[in-house]
Amino acid sequence: MTDLAIQTTDLRKEFDENIAVRGLTLQVQQGEVFGFLGPNGAGKTTSIKMLLGLVAPTSGSATLLGAPLGDRAARAKMGFLPEHFRFHDWLSANEFLDLHGQLYAMPAARLRQRIDELLDLVGLSPYRDKQLRTFSKGMLQRIGLAQALLNDPALVFLDEPTSGLDPVGRRLVRDMIANLKKRGTTIFLNSHLLSEVEITCDRVAFIKHGEVIRVSELKTLVNGATSVTVRASGLTPSVLDGLRRWGKDLRADGNQVTLTVADESVLPAINRYLVAQNVAVYALTPQHLSLEDLFMQIVGTDGGL
Repeated sequence: MTDLAIQTTDLRKEFDENIAVRGLTLQVQQGEVFGFLGPNGAGKTTSIKMLLGLVAPTSGSATLLGAPLGDRAARAKMGFLPEHFRFHDWLSANEFLDLHGQLYAMPAARLRQRIDELLDLVGLSPYRDKQLRTFSKGMLQRIGLAQALLNDPALVFLDEPTSGLDPVGRRLVRDMIANLKKRGTTIFLNSHLLSEVEITCDRVAFIKHGEVIRVSELKTLVNGATSVTVRASGLTPSVLDGLRRWGKDLRADGNQVTLTVADESVLPAINRYLVAQNVAVYALTPQHLSLEDLFMQIVGTDGGL
């Protein structure tokens, strides 16, 4: 059994002349929470649909849980919460989960037990006999999460799982993801809420124009990159050029300059350089970058989340 839950090589999808995904190459370890980030139109949803066998790739290859795309035995071990779900709104919550459990061919006794567990977990037990058409957006999101976990999956795809949820609901999703990780479940997470990704994910991939441009461990990514603000007089163009050896994304405004460095350990060298250039340094202030800041640096500004 491979230790990779997902492995893709140059996965590509074309719709006529439109290239939705150019060459998706990823490796997701079993048991990790993997974030999939990119601006709108970057190819995230199409990538997920290819992995789930809902859209056939134009070229490339992939395996999920050690099996090729479309393998029925592997798909039976997966759960999926789509971003734009269209549930059977004439069914009650209990009937909806029972239907999906039957599609998984779950034994009746186990299915009844699992429905009770999940309705309690997502806080919908009092509404088990209510039709889904009476549910709010947040309640539908919760029943969708229950559906995604019904078969106790080894791999779960969550596409915007906190959409429509209040802070209590978002906390519930974070706790559910943490519990799934403890049990060894692999979670593939696409979310616009970068603060949620920053809390829950082990690694993240940044995708742009249908291509993965960077994959990083989240802890290393967030804890490493630092924004440094220098307030000083005598910041001539030549001095600013010299500062570029320690960082990137340098922005100058009068007596203040900001740049991004890989590590705080370079700060003494920056200070010594400025003093040697006869610059009067009034303040040198480091600040760790948030995932949102890093997203803007890596992906750019041409397209919002």
